[in-house]
Amino acid sequence: MVANKNILMLPGDGIGPEVMGEVRRVMAWMEQAGVVSFEIEEDLIGGCSIDAYGEPLRTETIEKAKQADAVLLGAVGGPKWDNVDFDIRPEAGLLAIRKELGLFANLRPAIVFDALADASSLKHEVVSGLDILIVRELTGGIYFGEPRGVEDMPGGGRRGFNTLLYTTPEVERIARVGFELALKRDKRLCSIDKANVLESTRMWREEVIRVAQDYPDVDLSHMLVDNAAMQLVRAPKQFDVIVTTNMFGDILSDAASMATGSLGMLPSASLGALDAEGNRNALYEPVHGTAPDIAGQGKANPLAMLLSLAMMLRYSFDMGEDAERLEKAVENVLNSGLRTGDIMSDGGKLVGTVDMGDAVIAELSEM
Repeated sequence: MVANKNILMLPGDGIGPEVMGEVRRVMAWMEQAGVVSFEIEEDLIGGCSIDAYGEPLRTETIEKAKQADAVLLGAVGGPKWDNVDFDIRPEAGLLAIRKELGLFANLRPAIVFDALADASSLKHEVVSGLDILIVRELTGGIYFGEPRGVEDMPGGGRRGFNTLLYTTPEVERIARVGFELALKRDKRLCSIDKANVLESTRMWREEVIRVAQDYPDVDLSHMLVDNAAMQLVRAPKQFDVIVTTNMFGDILSDAASMATGSLGMLPSASLGALDAEGNRNALYEPVHGTAPDIAGQGKANPLAMLLSLAMMLRYSFDMGEDAERLEKAVENVLNSGLRTGDIMSDGGKLVGTVDMGDAVIAELSEM
């Protein structure tokens, strides 16, 4: 059995606790099967933390996250907290934990399982076999740049402003993540920017080109973000690994996700820098939101959360074979025709959150 792993669970709001519950069950199965042992601690983030403590993320929670081997997060937010002050909105907790842990690299795969190719809003032949990895810079850019704010103008009215700022070290480190991942895949990296209009992303492009000199085996291309948005719905399979800025990555990864049929199927990993011992802070979460309209009803799709667990096994614990085993179990369940409501199609069998978790555990047990 692999040595004990310390995990901080942050189920969050809405359907977060429900999908996290299925992760707990799979992790318990892994322990019983002698694969790995976990030491799990749970805490609050987002709206539930606001309700309990008056803030979306406590300093104590940040410290727990820094001490953990990895963090698993469900989802944050919901209409209940729409009217709280902007600085303590649930999403501020998510931004804060990313910043405090130094999670600069967000990995968002967009993979179409064969069984779900017809669930996409795009044509079958456009998405069948799709396998894209989007690498999004996560702690810089317009979401964190200063100055920012809203201020009154002389003579009346207001103006709102944000700063799109990147430095050479920020661009270099995210570019290297993109190149390293491309080396392990099809050796193609597309850097997406708006270099024809924004000076900051013109600098981004220049820095990526400089870093590319260290990766002669990777075919580097560049694309403007507006064209990239169009290409992701026109011919998404032209991409392999994409590297881009915080805001562009936020938008494009959601666009790419719909090619797969549902946000409920997509995991993500947010990684920090490696330390001298080869360890790094890491947070794993599904791409979907809190889905407050179905929260507490047992209807949520847990597969993105389970696939996030697989990413944790792969990137934090170097347990690639076990990650592939879990991913294969998910694929087998889909091939059997089981569907939650978000991926339901003709001929499928509608099941709930727990039933889907049961099916994944049954597949793991048979492997």
